Amino acid sequence: MTETTEPAPAAVVEAAEPANAAVIWFHGLGADGHDFEPIAGELGLPPTVRFVFPHAPSQSVTVNGGLAMPAWHDIASADLTGDVDREGIAASVETARAFIAAERQRGIPAERIVIAGFSQGGVVALHAGVGAEEPLGGIVALSTFFPDAEATLARAPEATRATPVFLAHGEEDTIVLPDYGREAGRALEGRGHPVTSRTYPMAHAVCPEEIADIGRWLGERLG
Repeated sequence: MTETTEPAPAAVVEAAEPANAAVIWFHGLGADGHDFEPIAGELGLPPTVRFVFPHAPSQSVTVNGGLAMPAWHDIASADLTGDVDREGIAASVETARAFIAAERQRGIPAERIVIAGFSQGGVVALHAGVGAEEPLGGIVALSTFFPDAEATLARAPEATRATPVFLAHGEEDTIVLPDYGREAGRALEGRGHPVTSRTYPMAHAVCPEEIADIGRWLGERLG
């Protein structure tokens, strides 16, 4: 049996029964993998789904005055219009690929793996999901944006065009503006991705209605 290599620190909610699916969920700026750990029990998914919540490394963040905090990549300005940290995003995409590879080593088919993320973690999910070596079961991107979308989608493997995407955003979000989420959706739809878009009367957060919608969407793919 091939030994599974753990790619990086993560909080894991193991499946109650032998796992046949996995959700890899990336947190937002300044949080850690435990931030979304409770959601595993709120989505109503079968007991055969393993949840993996990676922890971001601590690094200097420009918008935080250069102070170090858990981050998947640097952010140059609060309005997200500054220079894109392509190197940082690429490094986090490699981290995501390592987690996907670990689940594949455990016997989970690529089409039964969903990559998800909130805010900055959604950037990782989008980039890693469309650029995956094998088409994944889906991408969940919450309250997020898609820097370098055109170039990223242009170089993504042809086979990932069919990967479905769930996008959700708060209508009152002042951290990542709703327009950024809409732009991400248009870019993905332009490439042919099946996109489900939802908005909710909330700020930069997650609400119960959203969790229910995510659960139904995931259940259609992993149930």
